[in-house]
Amino acid sequence: MTDGASQEKVREGVLSAIVAGAIERGDGAWTRRLVIFLRIMAVVAVAKGLYHWAQVTGFIGTEDQAFENQPMSWQTATVYFAVIELVAAVGLWLATPWGAVVWLTSIVSMAVIELMFPNIYGGSIFVIVIEGVLLVGYLALAWKAALERPP
Repeated sequence: MTDGASQEKVREGVLSAIVAGAIERGDGAWTRRLVIFLRIMAVVAVAKGLYHWAQVTGFIGTEDQAFENQPMSWQTATVYFAVIELVAAVGLWLATPWGAVVWLTSIVSMAVIELMFPNIYGGSIFVIVIEGVLLVGYLALAWKAALERPP
């Protein structure tokens, strides 16, 4: 009898731990949407990071577009984005707070470079708009996910 009672207590403990873990993770609809968004952005960040590394290593481009033939400002920005995009991708995939911070830093940096320093990458308004839409989308999802958590 004691054995059956102790097994029942163990089952209750395991079930309560599972339920508590689900609540701590915030398995609400907006939280799931936020995690999906972060995972999609992680894949995009990996693609962007690999693109920048391909530019650095000379895997893409012609002789005239080689890394060593570019201005120092372009080289600096390209190496910066090659590193920060891949770091952000890892953090985003894991849905960690630091991943979102690094990703936000990278998209704001890209928008600022495009807007304030058009001689580096060409000053594309399209890139600025896309980065702004992604920023607003993340903030909206994060806000909604935060609202569904219990106080």
